[in-house]
Amino acid sequence: MMAAGRAAETGERVLLVEKNNSLGEKLLLAGKRRCTMTNAEPDMELFLSRYGENGNFIREAFSRFGPAEAVAFFNKNGIKTKMERGNRVFPSDESTGGLHKKNGAQRILDCLLLYCKKGGVRVLRNSPVRAVKIKNNRIEYIVTGIEELSAGRYILATGGKSYPETGSTGDGYRFAAQAGHSIIEPTPAIVAVRAQESWVKLARNFKLRNVRLSAMIDGNKVAERFGEMEFTSFGVSGPIVMDMSASVPDWMKMGAVTFVLDMKPALDEAALIVRIERDFEKYQDREFAHALVDLLPGAMIPMFLELSDVPSDKPVAYVSPEEHEDLARLLKNVTLTVAGVLGFEHAIITRGGVNLSEVDPVTLRSRLCENLYFAGEILDLNGPAGGFNLQICWSTGYAAGQRAGDGLC
Repeated sequence: MMAAGRAAETGERVLLVEKNNSLGEKLLLAGKRRCTMTNAEPDMELFLSRYGENGNFIREAFSRFGPAEAVAFFNKNGIKTKMERGNRVFPSDESTGGLHKKNGAQRILDCLLLYCKKGGVRVLRNSPVRAVKIKNNRIEYIVTGIEELSAGRYILATGGKSYPETGSTGDGYRFAAQAGHSIIEPTPAIVAVRAQESWVKLARNFKLRNVRLSAMIDGNKVAERFGEMEFTSFGVSGPIVMDMSASVPDWMKMGAVTFVLDMKPALDEAALIVRIERDFEKYQDREFAHALVDLLPGAMIPMFLELSDVPSDKPVAYVSPEEHEDLARLLKNVTLTVAGVLGFEHAIITRGGVNLSEVDPVTLRSRLCENLYFAGEILDLNGPAGGFNLQICWSTGYAAGQRAGDGLC
């Protein structure tokens, strides 16, 4: 929609071919329907670094239509914004008539639909593209279920493979491959992680704050995050887990992957032993299971009793100094064996896609097919949660629409 609207603004006649009955099905899920529309990180170098080694590819697109321009665009089109923790930008609930009844994602979608309508974009709904006809390094026409459609220039903005029920089923990779492009293997990203251990069920649905999670390959640390996470019936989830999840498939190809959770990152092991001794002195008349109430949230105690070698009914007065040390070590090193990530149906985004070396970063034009452009998640670009991935959509959509509309082919 951003690409179509911008191309129309340049004066071109634009046809948006949509496989679903309605546009923006996946957008409506963004940010749990609040729509984390971008991230206002002021340091552009730091912003680009959040996209990993491919971040430099979008430098030019961001310089022309970055987070500030995206916010200005939506403000201009009637959507006020607000910034929350982590520089995340959301549509504000404010309006001239009071509070909006529609959620943020619906208002962003309505804004984009109006943008396309103002530009005279024609929308062809319920028209999944079946094939792309290539001749002499150009797209000659596309084939839907009922007709062949031809144009001077084409923008491929089909998304990736995450949330396939919204229509995002990876069709664009097939079309890009027909145009000669190589595809970096798509894998689920920003998704929960499965663990081999069954004891995670004992703390399922419990959310942890201010904890440190380290990812290890064969015992060597490869990543670390601090923040919030939660246990599930199958493993772990939450912001810091999902932030690392994109790398899990690659890590598992390199060796055995474990997550190590530090429940008490503010204390080193020696200080934690002192804390345990103090708590056990306070509750010296209790059994071990009932003396952990100040150390752990109640919902976490059954899990730690399962992991600890100390019998739950052992009187605290008889817990040895060595057992104090073991408990401190356990609190600092809860270890899970990573078994993989959940599938695309649970993933917020897709990692992988069209190889960036085959796309011009300034124009988003294919280097292999002269009248083809790319925008959005179909590209091998992904960032963490918090508005970074929708900003890819705004920036690449705007750039592709601008250059295709200018007739650059």
